[in-house]
Amino acid sequence: MPSPPPLQPGCYYHIFNRGNNRENLFIEKRNYEYFVNLYTRYIEPVADTYAYSLLRNHFHIAVRIKAESETLEVSKTFRILSDASQAFSNLFNAYAKAINKAYNRTGSLFEHPFGRKVINSEAHLIWLVVYIHQNPTKHGFVEDFRRWPYSSFRALLSTKPTFLMREEVLEWFGGREGFERFHRAEVLEPELSMLAPYDPDT
Repeated sequence: MPSPPPLQPGCYYHIFNRGNNRENLFIEKRNYEYFVNLYTRYIEPVADTYAYSLLRNHFHIAVRIKAESETLEVSKTFRILSDASQAFSNLFNAYAKAINKAYNRTGSLFEHPFGRKVINSEAHLIWLVVYIHQNPTKHGFVEDFRRWPYSSFRALLSTKPTFLMREEVLEWFGGREGFERFHRAEVLEPELSMLAPYDPDT
């Protein structure tokens, strides 16, 4: 498979990946928490994060890659266009090494390369956030996605500190009430076709 183009500064993306051979990425609660901690370490300097959902064998994330001028304000480590792509690769490698060590496994944990889809409109972005949050219900992990503890849904409605771009996300929906109203709707075609180039089976 040819390598996808590097993530471009200023662009919005749907980032997704799954376990190699559909293997579980997250085995117990501490794995989810560790992944989020690594995520803030590797990705926060290079991207704004709007939504995420971590499921047992795959995940979905909505981000905007920061411009070079923005990354320089945070860290001089990330300076060239390819660095955002490398930052995600570094995240996955660091997490895989930790899982391999903790569970006495070997080999690749994630599929390569990781998936990415450019988000081209505000409507696409809004429905993607809803789609990401509803994903745990779609795959049967919970009946009510609002109860899934490993997504950004509750954090976006909370007032607690977060690495997420909470105010910006709520503004897209016209505020908290609009955010909750959109999330009560079912994501249908044609929204679904533009959102999910693939969505791994559980």
